[in-house]
Amino acid sequence: MKFAALILFTATSCALASSGVFAQDATAPSGSESSQLTETGKTSVDGRAASYVIRRLPASSFPDLPDAIADVLDQRGCMIPQTYQAHRPENVIHASFEHPGSSDWAVLCSAHGNVELLVFFARTPNKPVTLATAPELERLHRHDSSGVLGFDWGIDPASPQRVREAQAGLVHHPPPLDHDALEDTVLSGKTVYHFFTRNAWTIVDMPE
Repeated sequence: MKFAALILFTATSCALASSGVFAQDATAPSGSESSQLTETGKTSVDGRAASYVIRRLPASSFPDLPDAIADVLDQRGCMIPQTYQAHRPENVIHASFEHPGSSDWAVLCSAHGNVELLVFFARTPNKPVTLATAPELERLHRHDSSGVLGFDWGIDPASPQRVREAQAGLVHHPPPLDHDALEDTVLSGKTVYHFFTRNAWTIVDMPE
């Protein structure tokens, strides 16, 4: 994985959508904070039972987060899911998403069984924008010989240069970006780049 903020735990952690169909009858842990930090259970993949592990961190694990954003995350009951590749805290990122030089944040928020990709602009830190959302159990993937499913969704900042390099295979290159994009990756699948321009989010053109 090419994340700038790679990751916290060993390879039995957590992850994004597998090609199988996931049932929603997974075993739920108790409601304590410790069980929210590491959830284990079973779900159904292609009609067969599969074990999973999802590791999460509270907003307090990211001391650089502005207090206003941390407060919003706490109010929403957000925990930060960690991918199965994680070696240090991830899925909280800081970049210039709104315009050149802006100081913005993006977070994957796990709450009430769903994961949201939230973006916080510096000018409105208490009003995040949701770029994507999915049931957490649909963001799992088998990643080693154990067969245990892990969380497979990760985000990173993408500089204009990084985006340009990712576009190398395009026949016709669009104009270069003038500020950061948001790299949104399924570890077992593809990466898309979200870019904010003209007061709207778009998906950056990439080679097929």
